[in-house]
This record gives sequence, structure tokens and C-alpha cells, in this order.
Amino acid sequence: MTTTQGTLFQEIETVIKSLNTNVISQERKEILQPLVDYIQDKVSNKQAIRIKFICTHNSRRSHLSQIWAQTLAHHFNIKNVVCYSGGTESTALFPMVAETLTNSGFNIETISQGDNPIYSIKYSDNAHPIIGFSKKLDATFNPKSGFAAVMTCSQADGGCPFIAGAVKRIPITFDDPKAFDNTPQQAEKYNERSLQIASEMLYVFSQINA
Repeated sequence: MTTTQGTLFQEIETVIKSLNTNVISQERKEILQPLVDYIQDKVSNKQAIRIKFICTHNSRRSHLSQIWAQTLAHHFNIKNVVCYSGGTESTALFPMVAETLTNSGFNIETISQGDNPIYSIKYSDNAHPIIGFSKKLDATFNPKSGFAAVMTCSQADGGCPFIAGAVKRIPITFDDPKAFDNTPQQAEKYNERSLQIASEMLYVFSQINA
């Protein structure tokens, strides 16, 4: 485990300190282990680490995973990590995702409006912002080869048995907070899913010996 940490916005640091990876079950850790192995192998060989998180609409879980993974890589000062996201189709980053991340301390600005807005998502003053918008998994914005494909929803996992260009395909699925859209529980459930993903990405990157 690396001990050197990158500087994040204080509110995000506070959220990370509140996370408890001890609640992650052994069964879930086994699901996460292939991602740990992929990252460790790349770190040990001083190679670029490309991770593409994939969901059906690239609107909720894949973005939360991409953003928290990139943030936790920075937190543990693990170099050469670039996280991406994509869907089997493109829609738009759901506004509640941006609101949930803002509430956790991310600095989010809208770069362009429209049916599929583009966001600048910052977790640190000096780190390059994550560019968040919905896109297909094979969009030109994403890498064409040499990446791990992490399947964040069961529908995309079942519908995409083969991901072109992926050197490793890793199913790590999460329940969809969309089920609670337009209900009194919406904000609570989006935050719950975001913190689950943050906890699991914290566990993954805490296992890496840099």
C-alpha cells in the first residue's frame, strides 16, 4: 500500500476519511480483486493504467465509478492512471449525479449545455479535470486499446460479452439508483450508491504497492 497522498479538496478528503472499507464483504472483495491485480501489474511494470467503466447509458454508475477511481488514484499518488467511461448507448449525465458529487466536495462546472451537457469535474486544484458527458464506449474520446473494461451494470455486462480493445474485462456491478428517481429517497439513494462506489475504489487503490 502506498502512503504518499495527493492533495484533494478538503471536503472530499473528509468524505474519504469517513469511508469504512471493513464493511466490504469478502465476496465483494473477490469481485474487486481482478481490478486490483490489473492495476498492480501495470504499476509494477511502470505501464500506463487505463480503466474504462461501462454501463448501458453512461449516465450514472459508470460516471460515479470513473470519477471516484480517478480521485482515489490521485489520493494514493498512483501515477499514470486515466479513467474513462462509456455506454452501450449515449444519453446524458444525469443531473442528480452531478449534484451528489458536488455535495461530496467536487467542483463541477458546465462547459456546454444541450441534450448531453459537458461538465468539468475537479477533485484537486492542480489536477486535470475529468470531462464528464455521456458517450458510447467506443467513442473517439475513449481509448481504443490497452484498457481494462469494468462493467458497472448487469445489463451492459450481459449484453457486451466482448469489448473490442480491452486487455481485461472485469464485471463489478452496482445497483442502479435510477430506481429511486422522482421519489423522496432520490438524493439519499444516489449518495448511498456514490459512497459505496467510493468505498470500493478506496479499497482497490489501497491494495496497490506503488
